Amino acid sequence: MTYDRLVCANCAAPVSEGRCPVCRASRERLQQQTGWSGLPALSPAALAILLILLLAALALLAARTA
Repeated sequence: MTYDRLVCANCAAPVSEGRCPVCRASRERLQQQTGWSGLPALSPAALAILLILLLAALALLAARTA
């Protein structure tokens, strides 16, 4: 789960905005858990599309060298 969809129970704002100390602490904790501190988490659909694009690029490269 990504923190951009979470809503803070303390201030009722999105956790990603970090409006209150509780939001900021939760955001930091989630970023440390994921290990992707500066990069947004990708959805499974986005990962599937990237994999398909990578396979298509590899197929084109293999067709050119053969």
